[in-house]
Amino acid sequence: MDRRRALKTSAVLLATPVAATQLVGCSGRLSHFVTWQQGQQAVLDLLFREQVVQGNPWNLSQVLQHLAQSIEFSMQGFPALKGAWFRSTLGSAAFTVFNARGAMSHDLSEPIPGAPALDAAQALKVSVQRLLDAMEAFANFNGTLRPHFAYGELTKVQYERAHLMHLANHWTQFQPKTATA
Repeated sequence: MDRRRALKTSAVLLATPVAATQLVGCSGRLSHFVTWQQGQQAVLDLLFREQVVQGNPWNLSQVLQHLAQSIEFSMQGFPALKGAWFRSTLGSAAFTVFNARGAMSHDLSEPIPGAPALDAAQALKVSVQRLLDAMEAFANFNGTLRPHFAYGELTKVQYERAHLMHLANHWTQFQPKTATA
């Protein structure tokens, strides 16, 4: 019965983009990071191309910490999960929509539920390294992945896609640093 309800919810969300947008939003294109290696290279490039974050109270280091947390939690377990009903219906449907579109969006300044606070003073180099380490660990991970706090159970391929879309979504806020920025 839950599976049937989830499929109906997915069909409704696919047919009504406004509902999906209201659920979690939808913008940003995965085309920035089609492969895991492209994502890793983009993270590394942040050390050589100064960027600032527009429209977010988090600085670049904090955004990278947030992205690292998401990847780490997919292997370790998220500190807080939405209810089972939400994950198996609305959350699962949201992932289905985002996966079909190749793009996702979420409140770009909303922390992962229950996650430790992001350190605004942490050096960019440290945050870049943490995210690269998390990405490398995920690429080599052969254990059981933990349920996503909103999307529920995902395969490794689905999680990789979700992480790449998450990266791309945050990259939409990055702008080259200028003399006045």
